[in-house]
Amino acid sequence: MAAMELSAHIARFLASLPLQVGSKLVLAYSGGVDSEVLAYGLSEFAKHHPELHYQLIYVHHGLSPNADAWAEHCQTRAANYGLPITVERVQLTLGPRVSVEAEARKMRYQAILQHLKPQDVLLTAHHEDDQLETILLALKRGQGPKGLAAMGQIQMLSLGEKGACLQARPLLDISREQIEAFAQTQQLVHIEDESNQDDKYDRNFLRLEIIPRLKARWPSIATTASRSAQLCAEQQAIVDAEVSERLPKLLTEAPFTQQTVLKLDALSTQTSEWQGLLLRGFIESQGFALPSYVQLQQILQQLMGAKEDAKVQLQIGDCLLRRFAGMLYLDTLNIASTAPRITAHELHQDILALLTQASTMVEDKIAPFTLATMGPRLRLPKADEVVSLRYQLPGQFRCQPHFRDKGRELKKLWQECAVPPWLRAEVGFLFYNERLVMALGLWVEKAFCAQGDDVGLKFDGQAIG
Repeated sequence: MAAMELSAHIARFLASLPLQVGSKLVLAYSGGVDSEVLAYGLSEFAKHHPELHYQLIYVHHGLSPNADAWAEHCQTRAANYGLPITVERVQLTLGPRVSVEAEARKMRYQAILQHLKPQDVLLTAHHEDDQLETILLALKRGQGPKGLAAMGQIQMLSLGEKGACLQARPLLDISREQIEAFAQTQQLVHIEDESNQDDKYDRNFLRLEIIPRLKARWPSIATTASRSAQLCAEQQAIVDAEVSERLPKLLTEAPFTQQTVLKLDALSTQTSEWQGLLLRGFIESQGFALPSYVQLQQILQQLMGAKEDAKVQLQIGDCLLRRFAGMLYLDTLNIASTAPRITAHELHQDILALLTQASTMVEDKIAPFTLATMGPRLRLPKADEVVSLRYQLPGQFRCQPHFRDKGRELKKLWQECAVPPWLRAEVGFLFYNERLVMALGLWVEKAFCAQGDDVGLKFDGQAIG
């Protein structure tokens, strides 16, 4: 590609995107040569497409003493291009085991994503040599087809609760040499980040030491490696489609928590290869980072090889994996321990408020209780009955839920009601004087059920917290 054709290439790529009137093209703008070329191409495209919105975003990490000067450079260049620019300042949280590269990338994306809506497109200036770096890093980490697929020219980018938008890389099939030649032809002024010369960072080591030698031996290696990445992406797409077809059949809703859980007996019927793929699919579907291959094999070994009553609990990053009643539960670390309990005072006030209205407002509700005349419900407390709330009753405590003809020990009822062991300490028990009358969210004691069409209390809150 001749240098002058690069601007037309960018324009053709942008025109091919599924843009709507009012969509915004947002460029992650660093002022480096690749993002400078893309900013130039975007400005040329904008002259012919005034129906769209445009924004450059420079993220000021504060890592370099030159960061302020770079921000000024980007503002000056943006004014020259006739494009609006936003400078976002971020503060990195660094520690002994925190990668500066990874933390900077995370904060950069967080700063940029707040400016995007689902109809918008994020543009990044990754090019063919960046793709080769990504593939080599994936090999170094021992990743499979998903990692080796590296970056796509067009991908979906999650915006959290807002949904998702497109991320596009117009220069991904363009070499670094072509980009530098175009910048020189157009006399584009760009910045040079001094940290790019520090080979303690993996990408810089590859860029400075390894890739030049590879390209000296095989000049087209970046192009052929990109082709391999595309083939891996196509294979991964087929696998993902098959996982999406198979996985729902292995999922169910947990009776007590109502969260989505994985049925381990159904997983055990799959081949070992599919067990790994489906487990990864489940973890990813619940919003957690994927484990490594070694971690995945260890998880499968402990989950599938454990005895039925074995307590299996594993932590991968911020994900807690726990087995109970043949199901795999995934939770964010410490989620149960941070759940606030209902206090006895709050409960007493709620019940008093309902009692004052019981004669005139039968269907009124004061969280977490409702006054009702139908279904299993707790009779109202008598004047001489003290209402109290307790937690962590002994397993030998005998109960008789409204759905049982005979009494049973609490430890058996925990199993019957499918309450996971790690949540049992958070379940509240309501007492009238010294007699249990209700397990919140689980049952009413049979002897204390309201009779006929008498007004009674229904618990509508969360069983825990």
